[in-house]
Amino acid sequence: MAEVFRLQIITPDEAFYDGEATMVELTTTEGQIGIYKWHIPLTAVVAPGVLTIHEEGQERRAALMSGFIEILPEQVTIMAEVVEWPEEIDRKRAEEARIRAERRIKNAGAEVDVARAELALRRALVRLEVRS
Repeated sequence: MAEVFRLQIITPDEAFYDGEATMVELTTTEGQIGIYKWHIPLTAVVAPGVLTIHEEGQERRAALMSGFIEILPEQVTIMAEVVEWPEEIDRKRAEEARIRAERRIKNAGAEVDVARAELALRRALVRLEVRS
């Protein structure tokens, strides 16, 4: 049996998750990270990606868009701007956002902020992946 640690995920609007996990996987600006109990202390910037919470006997996935993570040996805290469970994601809206972002990137001119369009595309793709 894997050891559990406390996981808290906080958004500006709510305490999204507060429970015990055996492992957490997410994307940071430095790449993918997997966290078990007794991980070395670390603070990182969260990038858009799939958040996987491993609880005893099950996995839960969510779309995590941005924020910060603080990792301590027995507790992990994610301060997220946006995080959504699959049932909270409107698939049609995410697909429309993907199409808009791809169109902006394809037709990028001087007035288009390509970095912003690429971030919008990444967010839409994460939502679609979690919702599928």
